[in-house]
Amino acid sequence: MRELLRTNDPTLIAFASALLQGEDIDFFQMDVHMSVLEGSIGVLPRRLMVHQRDLFRARAVMSDHDIPVTEDR
Repeated sequence: MRELLRTNDPTLIAFASALLQGEDIDFFQMDVHMSVLEGSIGVLPRRLMVHQRDLFRARAVMSDHDIPVTEDR
């Protein structure tokens, strides 16, 4: 899986997840339960992961809605 999005904003994660679901793109949210370690203050970002085969389409969907994505390193 590849990282599509990394953010501290839970509403952005929810919106991006809804967009991906609408396009039938499988994804996985990572670091969702990290708030237990950080004390629920939202310091640690959450990541949205997609399959390599869906990365191009997922980035296109995010771009269409002006959502910044993680660039390849």
